[in-house]
Amino acid sequence: MRALKIAATGMSAQQMRVETISNNLANMNTTGYNARRAEFSDLHYQQVSRAGTVNASDGTVLPTGVQLGLGVRPAAVSVHLSQGALSATGNDLDLAIEGNGYLEVELPSGQTAYTRDGGLKRSADGLIVTSDGYTVIPEVTIPQDARSLSINNEGEVYAYFADTAEGQLLGQFTLAGFTNAKGLEALGSNLFSETEASGPPLVSNPGEDGLGTLRQGYLEDSSVDAVREVTELIEAQRGYEMNAKVISAVDQMMGATTQVR
Repeated sequence: MRALKIAATGMSAQQMRVETISNNLANMNTTGYNARRAEFSDLHYQQVSRAGTVNASDGTVLPTGVQLGLGVRPAAVSVHLSQGALSATGNDLDLAIEGNGYLEVELPSGQTAYTRDGGLKRSADGLIVTSDGYTVIPEVTIPQDARSLSINNEGEVYAYFADTAEGQLLGQFTLAGFTNAKGLEALGSNLFSETEASGPPLVSNPGEDGLGTLRQGYLEDSSVDAVREVTELIEAQRGYEMNAKVISAVDQMMGATTQVR
């Protein structure tokens, strides 16, 4: 009976949906995290009789035919891109991106990665780095005797010293935008890498070419909606149970056929 395999694909699909939801809930407090959604497509159909074929008995054309579905398959786990709420931290090196765009980061391998996690730090050499120690591109070095930092909406970094009232320009952060940001490959640690689906990055100053601006002293919260996730979790659980009941019903039907005398 095909129903066993069809129900099995349904259970596998709902299990994948639960895994996606659990990952969203686990990242409720991850800076700059965007919720994922599992998407599915129906499998191939067995054409028992095709629509539009001629009925051999009287010559009439079948209006619909008989098509038997073979189940469901995962199509994608897409990212729901949305702006998270901004939380004030008061930290000079905390940056939130208001709008589109990603900060560029240089990995130890030399590869460029992208992130919306603006919780930046200062290395022993004065470089501005991520929480994992990866250098932010373009490089900005903070002098040891700097009293405070100021980063404006356009990404310009100014250092203030005890003996002068005017700030010294240290550099300017840029942002990278993508034609299809959903096509970026997640690397973990709030990092993404470019793919053929995302297209090449468009690097520009904040506030230009459709990119967002920077807010110093703020961090972007996760965009996960806990109420929605719990609701979808209940739906996935019910879907899993119904597919399991189909398997139980088919098993009883097969048991009945073996007992026929």
